[in-house]
Amino acid sequence: MRETSVDQLAAAMERGETVLDVRERREFREGHVPGAVNIPMSELPRRLAELDPAVPVHVVCASGNRSGAMVPVVVAAGYAAANVTGGTSAWTRSGRPVETPLETPGAPRTPRPAVTVRTLETPSLGDRTYLVHDGERAFVVDPQRDIDRVLDVLAADGVRLTHVFETHIHNDYVTGGYALAQATGAAYVVNAADEVSFDRTPITDGETLAIGPTMRLRAIATPGHTFTHLSYALSLVAGENGEEEPYAVFTGGSLLYGATGRPDLLGEEHTDALVRHQHASAHRLAAELPDEADVYPTHGFGSFCSATQSQSSSSTIGQEKRSNPVLTQDEETYVRELLDGLGAWPAYYAHMAPANAAGPSAPDLSPVREADADELRRRIEAGEWVVDLRTRTAFAAGHAPGTLNFGLDGPFATYLGWLIEWGTPITLLGESADDVAAAQRELVRIGIDRPAAQATGDPRDWSTGDLGSFATATFADLAQVRHHRDVVVLDVRRTEEHQDTAIDGALNIPLHELPRRVAEVPAGEVWVHCAGGYRASVAASFLAAAGHTLVAVDDSFEHAEKVGLA
Repeated sequence: MRETSVDQLAAAMERGETVLDVRERREFREGHVPGAVNIPMSELPRRLAELDPAVPVHVVCASGNRSGAMVPVVVAAGYAAANVTGGTSAWTRSGRPVETPLETPGAPRTPRPAVTVRTLETPSLGDRTYLVHDGERAFVVDPQRDIDRVLDVLAADGVRLTHVFETHIHNDYVTGGYALAQATGAAYVVNAADEVSFDRTPITDGETLAIGPTMRLRAIATPGHTFTHLSYALSLVAGENGEEEPYAVFTGGSLLYGATGRPDLLGEEHTDALVRHQHASAHRLAAELPDEADVYPTHGFGSFCSATQSQSSSSTIGQEKRSNPVLTQDEETYVRELLDGLGAWPAYYAHMAPANAAGPSAPDLSPVREADADELRRRIEAGEWVVDLRTRTAFAAGHAPGTLNFGLDGPFATYLGWLIEWGTPITLLGESADDVAAAQRELVRIGIDRPAAQATGDPRDWSTGDLGSFATATFADLAQVRHHRDVVVLDVRRTEEHQDTAIDGALNIPLHELPRRVAEVPAGEVWVHCAGGYRASVAASFLAAAGHTLVAVDDSFEHAEKVGLA
């Protein structure tokens, strides 16, 4: 296979040879070799005829791997082709310029400013924050409470934040928008119809704000997740006459990947109206934006704000038109199926919107005071929560009696916030100070600002007496045990999961109901399970604290079906 260095590529471009970029459109948009033609590798076999067979082709991707796989395809079609060594990464490292695309291959190319979209993931809550810049000015959409992450990206990219946008008053986390605007001097853009107690830059449906000379954001009313929800359509200013070219849309809790934001968080009395608004809002976005526009939702990556979940990590308006039920189903079918599929949502959500409407301050993430074993025992006996952050395997093997296990290796903040009686003091136990700091960061995102105390080390440092422990097992073990003796099988999955497929004779108490229903668990040997093991361990810690004899099933529920239990 022929190889082309970036120096050779520059010379080939001067000769008018073709540069073929086989990356996905979103990657191409973020910056490419000037004049390159973009045909994603999945489309290349059927689109080779778009290339001039008389002109040599230089195939490029991000690093040279995908392009190397495509060179034989191009050669087999009769083209003279070579792979660009190191790809666009080598091109930019060499100091050469990049540009952003026009969509029609072969059309006259008017370079437009490159735009960079940085995605800040919060996997534990299933949300994303977006930081977008043109190399000088930046805006942020839906920032999380721990704004130091945003400030770090701004500093690393060397850009100035001018605007912070909220798509809606959030129900699943405490925003960092107000604090970020205060820290940077950026305008804080919030729907004019939202009732808030702080100064903001109000915006209304159809209003457009300029982010420097190159970016424009237009507010689009997309009610459904809330009544005042907004999406923001980003256009880039291109050409000598300043034409605006649609680029992307930030959809918050409106149009998600293969789903929509749930419409029931404002109360049952509003759900029917909101779900119908959601259908209309999605169709408005599909009608007003081109198929090529990228979609950037805030929710939908595990967040309970999403009506359903998707495995997609990127999408466009065109892709959603083809696959999203809200855009492929009629209104009545969409409404019926979405409402039928809704389950419970975390109880702490009730505290998020009031906090966000008040303009939350930046969090204090400094370490809290250390507690010894005697103090930990006093706190447990007083009914406070002493939370062990270790993995479920480590907790089962040995823990301070009365402690509760919410491991950092799972959706820690979601389930702790869901189960706790709001305002209960929390003490954090971690193997290291870093573990406790990570838990503090997770907790401030849902409005639990300062733990009462912390302790690090291992359970022997946290207990004044013998350690507690319980057994773990698989579903195959449970199947064998049931042949020999009666045991209580406790399913702590949500009601809709249990109704879909369950173990015969299992008692279903959803995890979020267990703290107040522990007395309903029968005496005897209790085998507790969920879908994968995390929730079962949380439940087991409550049962152990209540004195039950138990076994935690640390296994995937699909194995229950394979051994004939489900």
